[in-house]
Amino acid sequence: MITIKTFTFNPFLENTYLLYDDSKECIVIDPGCYENHEKEELKDYISSHGLKVVQLLNTHCHIDHVSGNQFIKTTYGVPLSIHKLDEATLNAVPSYASSYGFQHFESSTPDNFLDEGDQVCFGNSCLEIVFVPGHAPGHIAFYNVEQKFCIGGDVLFDGSIGRTDLPGGNHEQLIKSIQSKFFSWEDDMVVYCGHGSTTTIGKEKRSNPFCAVT
Repeated sequence: MITIKTFTFNPFLENTYLLYDDSKECIVIDPGCYENHEKEELKDYISSHGLKVVQLLNTHCHIDHVSGNQFIKTTYGVPLSIHKLDEATLNAVPSYASSYGFQHFESSTPDNFLDEGDQVCFGNSCLEIVFVPGHAPGHIAFYNVEQKFCIGGDVLFDGSIGRTDLPGGNHEQLIKSIQSKFFSWEDDMVVYCGHGSTTTIGKEKRSNPFCAVT
């Protein structure tokens, strides 16, 4: 059984996810921790629960989702995995970090590339990967059908969708990603969003003003 712990970090109120199972191995997805107290909060939780970090993953590489990448890499000695098409997004962050107030942003580089159909495994658990571009060129999401959840990044929100006015964004592509990939899941699939509260596929199919299909 996978446990999902949510942290909300940085001025963008980004959701960082820590996933672990009974083996105590864990993965960190989209570490938005930037301030020292945020890093300590994440570190203290990992330590107090006796967890071993084995992988670092990004759904996509906008600044609010990667500001803690280098901290996780250096603290726990783990590789960073992203989609190849978001490498340019990650490389661009240092050029604009200070304008968003991240004066001490630490850049990071990917060690591995993931794509749809790949698996990410830790302990006794595995997550599947789906490619869902539109908010970012190389956006991916991580899901587990048995436990009916998805770590969705900035694709689909409770009553909204990811913005598409940033470099590499494409509104038509995002809607297609949601309707052809996310909406192929059962209605009770829970989506852990990059910002805000969780939602379900069924709720968004029925009532999302941007992409509902029923």
